[in-house]
Amino acid sequence: MIKTIRNLSPKRKILLGAGLVVLAAAAWLIIKNVVSKSQDAGQRTGTVAVEIAPITAGPIRDVGLFSGTLIPKSQFVIAPKVSGKLKKLYVDIGDLLQNGQVVAQLDDDEYQQQVIQADADLNVAKANLEEARTSVELARRDLERAESLHKKKIMSDSQMDAAKSQFNAQEARFKVAAAQVSNRESALEGARVRLSYTRITASWEKGSGGRIVGERFVHEGALLSPNSQIISVIELQPITAVIYATEKEYFRIRTGQDVAITTTAFPGRTFEGTVTRIAPLLQETSRQARVEIDIRNEDSSLKPGLFVNAGIEFARRDKAVLVPFSSLVQRGNQSGVFLADMENKKASFRPVRVGIIEGENAEVLEPADLSGYAVVLGQHLLQDGMSIILPESRSGQGSPEPPKK
Repeated sequence: MIKTIRNLSPKRKILLGAGLVVLAAAAWLIIKNVVSKSQDAGQRTGTVAVEIAPITAGPIRDVGLFSGTLIPKSQFVIAPKVSGKLKKLYVDIGDLLQNGQVVAQLDDDEYQQQVIQADADLNVAKANLEEARTSVELARRDLERAESLHKKKIMSDSQMDAAKSQFNAQEARFKVAAAQVSNRESALEGARVRLSYTRITASWEKGSGGRIVGERFVHEGALLSPNSQIISVIELQPITAVIYATEKEYFRIRTGQDVAITTTAFPGRTFEGTVTRIAPLLQETSRQARVEIDIRNEDSSLKPGLFVNAGIEFARRDKAVLVPFSSLVQRGNQSGVFLADMENKKASFRPVRVGIIEGENAEVLEPADLSGYAVVLGQHLLQDGMSIILPESRSGQGSPEPPKK
């Protein structure tokens, strides 16, 4: 045989080797299939040790869980309207502000001088106005005498025209003086306004509560130009949490829904919030929508930038049939649980329709009369009707009463 193989051509040797490999693979698959079938048969006919838990009745909630970030309810920056040197800064980071409070003072010597100059210019303009008023009165009297003499043919027409021209010129001068007074009054008011801008205040329209100084951008002595940032002011009561909802939860969220807020900064503490704003669109890139939640923050313990978790309750069942979530199994295209027959030590598969899932519990909608004990450990090895080994603490117990509804 060996000599025969040696006498074969190289091509035939390759074909012979390939055939032997195919035969070996086929033999291995046959052996594996036989062993697997024998193991499956052993499992179906064997006994499985299991752990069980009672099917209960109680409340369950459908809660959507989200993560987000805290931002101030409102935030703005205080900046000067005029340029100048920062003479005094009355507040610092973390200080409480009231509406209309003075927070900074600019060097106002130049602006005070402008007010003095504008006031002097106004006084000069008023003096010129009085002079013009006197002149126009004299011109009016001269015109009245000229008209009387002209009627008596004592004054010529040329003299009459000269009197009218004189009156018109004085009247025009009076109007110019009056306009100059108005102009100087406006200049004085503008100088006073610019002077008032050197006292920088914090003011806002909505809300009556205080605000907090969030950041300071400059120090005393800095030279400021208009709109240079001095401090930022934030509102912390209430504070706002921003979360993002996918399209699955987006249409279940409503304005006014209560929200439970937790954060790792305050373990064991829950803050109350309310959904206030929902974006009317989902972002194309993330397929998420922005949702804002106002949170009660009376003690100002929550700060902007903290990471928070939000729980929004979508539904609640006060009396629901509950099974452990770990007891749910899939057999074919059916979801169900294995019930433990305490007397016969058998496991029976019951298809169920699941409702709300919360934590380790799942609501069973159908069948509504499901009761007893469900297998929570070892159920993946079970088939309908298989024998089971119960824990010692459960051995000898009868069938439990169905949960009260």
